[in-house]
Amino acid sequence: MKETDSRVENLRRILEERGFDAYFVSGSDPHQGEYVAPRWRTRYFISGFSGSAGQVLVTRKDAVLWTDSRYFIQAEKEIGGTCFTMLKQETDDPDMVDWIKSNLGRGARIAVEDSEISISAFENLEKKLGTDAVLVPVSGIMDEIWKARPGVPETPVVVMDLAYAGKTSGDKIASVRKALEEKGCSWTFMASLDDIAWLTNLRADDIMYNPVFYSYFFISMDRAVLFTSKRRFEGLDLADLPFEVMDYDQVCDVVSSLACGKGYYNPERIVMTFKGIMDGNPCSTGADLTTLMKARKNVLEMEGMRKAHFEDAVAFVNFLAHLDTSGKTDELEIERRLEDERRRRPLFLGPSFATIAGFRENGAMCHYRALEDDFKVVEGNGLLVLDSGGQYECGTTDITRTLLFGEAGEEEKRDYTLVLKGHLALAFQRFIKGTRGVQLDVLAKQFLWQSGQSFFHGTGHGVGCRLNVHEGPMRISSALIDVPLEEGMVISDEPGLYKEGRYGIRIENLLAVKDDVETEFGRFMSFEVLTLVPYEKKLIDTRYLSDIEINAINSYHKWVYEELKDHVDEDALPYLENATSPIVRK
Repeated sequence: MKETDSRVENLRRILEERGFDAYFVSGSDPHQGEYVAPRWRTRYFISGFSGSAGQVLVTRKDAVLWTDSRYFIQAEKEIGGTCFTMLKQETDDPDMVDWIKSNLGRGARIAVEDSEISISAFENLEKKLGTDAVLVPVSGIMDEIWKARPGVPETPVVVMDLAYAGKTSGDKIASVRKALEEKGCSWTFMASLDDIAWLTNLRADDIMYNPVFYSYFFISMDRAVLFTSKRRFEGLDLADLPFEVMDYDQVCDVVSSLACGKGYYNPERIVMTFKGIMDGNPCSTGADLTTLMKARKNVLEMEGMRKAHFEDAVAFVNFLAHLDTSGKTDELEIERRLEDERRRRPLFLGPSFATIAGFRENGAMCHYRALEDDFKVVEGNGLLVLDSGGQYECGTTDITRTLLFGEAGEEEKRDYTLVLKGHLALAFQRFIKGTRGVQLDVLAKQFLWQSGQSFFHGTGHGVGCRLNVHEGPMRISSALIDVPLEEGMVISDEPGLYKEGRYGIRIENLLAVKDDVETEFGRFMSFEVLTLVPYEKKLIDTRYLSDIEINAINSYHKWVYEELKDHVDEDALPYLENATSPIVRK
């Protein structure tokens, strides 16, 4: 019996003993982040699926995984040969609620860990199920199966240099208190890890690639308390901090005693463990008060982000200059060599996410990852999608380039150029203040749509400053997210195209929203491009470009050359000169 099947059988035994008909695995942690520490990789533990998004339901006779289009190919491969069945989200397949209503008897009891589902998610799921099923918060079922479950990580914290943070933690706490006053509230309770890292000016390594640490934060008008392991602070004087530090596992008792009067919290980040405490006080709810503050980078944070992208560009161009695109290599070697170049930069700390280096058909999987025992040799003709980023002391980067090995076909050139046209259209758009990302999304898709093609991931996600590479609340996508793009927000511009079994294309720069001009019609905003790496000129077909687009590409490449020419390796300069030389219409 496969290990996955054995775990499912153990879970079913517990369900029967406790009178449950099913067990729902959300795949998240007590802080509801996108990425989690090994302790909370419960979705992977029970199903074998390693993607970052998906729902699992185990009943007494079925085991089902739901995931989205980014992971269809990966999930099918990883759960193959096990008791799990995959159903595809946003297709004609039934979603989890419909499946429950069709396959479980009325009144079925479904268990879910109270520490791994938010108050908002629990209540929404409960409402959708109606009287067809009963959702029951429980604690500890997974611990009974996962005997060697990892503990809560306690990596050391470091204080971010004020020259890069821009504001002291004390000033940030004062801003939160001012926001509480404006809302008529006297306290707030936070669980969002990147918000807490930003608020405290502390960074750590509890979650791979994300410089955050497991913690909670409580702020009232006279108390500010960080709940995390004190062992993290070795070598730091806690008395120098503008907040108290209490142990992580004290949070329920202490918050219960401190929460008095009207409170404020984010029900999408606070889990069911705290519902009784939150219900015991009058509360307003919404996004954490720090989320917009964090997203709107201050002057020094923006300077740090620019510096990080400069450092990253030097490394990337040195890497490209030494990459033999006519010879033989492999996906893992490409990933390693790029990271080696980044490690030469003095401010580099580590990757900002797991690098995607997908050659030919692997590039058609948006979140592909080459593994030591499963990777593709790169030789002959083909496209390689290279999506990577770095964490630097001063900021965070995220860049995708599609590289050509050998010769390109006409269809590949056309598709690359159509993606590039959308990428440019978004980057150079001026828009009126108050514009939401959803209003700009079509700019990046228009040329693909006109050719009867599209992509189905978001066009742009927010990026933190030496924080998570995925940051809210803003996005550029088809999702109806009611958050205006404001000055200081950093967001990606990454249209793509994916042809299963053949090739993928994605081009990504990071953009910073900036104030532009005021006219009789109002205040207008635009984007500052942060990324300084040449496009793949050999894939550009000028027949599909306007003169304005050709000039935009040439202007970008001229800027890249001028910024980098005195800083790349001497033997990389010929590559840079050629890669940034003007393109002309053929």
